[in-house]
This record gives sequence, C-alpha cells and structure tokens, in this order.
Amino acid sequence: MADIKAEIRGLGKHIPERILTNSDLEKFLDTSDEWITTRTGIKQRRIAEEWEKASDIALPAAEEALSNAGISPKDIDAVIVATSTPDMTFPSTACFLADKLNCSKPMAFDLSAACSGFIYGLSMADAFIKSGQYKNILVVGTEVFSQIIDWNDRSTAVIFGDGAGAVVVSASEGDSDILSSVMKSDGSHWGSLYCPVGEKLRMRGRETFKLAIKSMETASKKALQKAGITLNDIKLVIPHQANIRIINALAERMDLPNEKVYSNIHIYGNTSAASIPIAFYDAWKEGKLDKGDYILLTAFGGGLTWGAIVLKF
Repeated sequence: MADIKAEIRGLGKHIPERILTNSDLEKFLDTSDEWITTRTGIKQRRIAEEWEKASDIALPAAEEALSNAGISPKDIDAVIVATSTPDMTFPSTACFLADKLNCSKPMAFDLSAACSGFIYGLSMADAFIKSGQYKNILVVGTEVFSQIIDWNDRSTAVIFGDGAGAVVVSASEGDSDILSSVMKSDGSHWGSLYCPVGEKLRMRGRETFKLAIKSMETASKKALQKAGITLNDIKLVIPHQANIRIINALAERMDLPNEKVYSNIHIYGNTSAASIPIAFYDAWKEGKLDKGDYILLTAFGGGLTWGAIVLKF
C-alpha cells in the first residue's frame, strides 16, 4: 500500500466588504498615507462589521474551500481554527463553524499561536492524516483584529485587518503532500507582541521586526533541509503578511528574487492567522501556482511563535 500523503485539496477565502484606506486613517490619527506605505507597505485593509465574529467570516471561506475540494461538510473529520480573536472564550470558534457548516460531529478546536496559527494548524492536520486518524481536515485562519485594536495607537492601528482563509487537507496516495514542517516558540519574548484578556493589542515594533526576520529565515532553511529540496526547487515563498519591510528583508537574507516571494499586504494589511491562507488563495487564483509546484510557507507571531512548511501543491 502506498504511503499516505497530506494533500491540499481545496482553498477558500473571505474578506469583509468594508475597506479602510490610509486616507481614512489620516482623518483621526496623526499619520499619513506616505508614512504608512513607506513603513508597512499597506494601502488599505478590510474591517468587519461590529456584529461579525470570527466564525461568521470563516464560514464563506470554509464553504469555498470545501466546494473547491469537492468535499461535503459531512466528510470533514476535524475542524482546526487558528484565531486570536475567537467568538467566545468557549465554546471554540471551531465548534461554531462546524455547526454552521452542518458537519457531522467532527473533532473541533481552536488553536492560539497568533500569526503563526495557520501553519501550526496545517502541521497538526498533516500529522493527524499521516497517523491514519483522519482523512479530511478543514484548517481555517480567521481574524477580526479590528475588535482588539487600539484605534488611538498609530503604531498598530495602521497595520492590522480582518479576513479569513481556509484549506481542506485530505489523505491521498498521489504526488501532492506536506513534505516538512518546523514549528517553534519562545515565551521569554512574549512582551514583543501581546494582548491581555479584555484589553487591546500591544507591540514593540523594532524588537518584533528583528526577531521575525531571523526566526523565519532559520525555520525556512530547516524545513527545506527536512524536505530534501533547495530554494531553487521552490516555485513560490508565501510569508506571513506582517510588514513589507520584513518580507523584503527576509527575501534579501535568503537571496530570493522578487518573483519568488508573494505579497498582498498592500490590499489586506496584516490579517494575522488568516494572512497565509489568504495569500495562498490569491496566488493560486492569480495563476502563480500549478499542481506539482513546491511551496514554502513561513510565519512569525506573538508567543513568540514561528515556523515554516514545505509542501508539494
């Protein structure tokens, strides 16, 4: 019998309708479009309505991923939701989402790893599938960061946005597979990026910047080594969309040409756990990815958490 592979079978995304531009921020913050663009690469971001919760914006993304995968919600064995902005402390957002999808009583839980949450979840899905425990897993990154932003803090208010991205990971005997993953954390640096319960997000930008680049570079190189391939084999690198300067610095340190590094931060901002699945989806829709391509995903977030995944699409 052939080895079980973990195939990315379907992708989906959803972003709120409301657009908040840099010009809009100029009206109530001591900032400018030029300042924001130069330092972050962001021109606009999407903002959820006050009544919208993480599971609400996750639902259309999950439905699209299921549709693209040709999988019924009834066939989903597990739902993993990566989020720092859950619907409630409990029940989990994953339980709410599974119910809204009308799944057939899957394992469902939330994963808290901030901006690294989606790749943490993807790594877990890979392990569940290759152990033979589950066949079809829905992994979702969904965030409503607008609800934990201090809109008077220009260092964070200009960066984050809302959105959701989803993938269906299925057991397969084909060529597509998650080849390797490297997941790390260091709680001693928690003060670089954090959000106390019931309060607003806080970030030390300079410290976060330096740690992010070094951590993602190291994890990416280890993941490539584990997968037995080189950067020359990689079709596209999809990093967490934190800041264009972080993305550019990472590309420079890894000697990556611009065409190999995907970014859509200018239109969505930093959507935390949703950023990689949204970028993955957009790159696929834009024709930048074909079946059989090798892809590197890498992220960094509060915890501190970071990691990288190499997969064959």
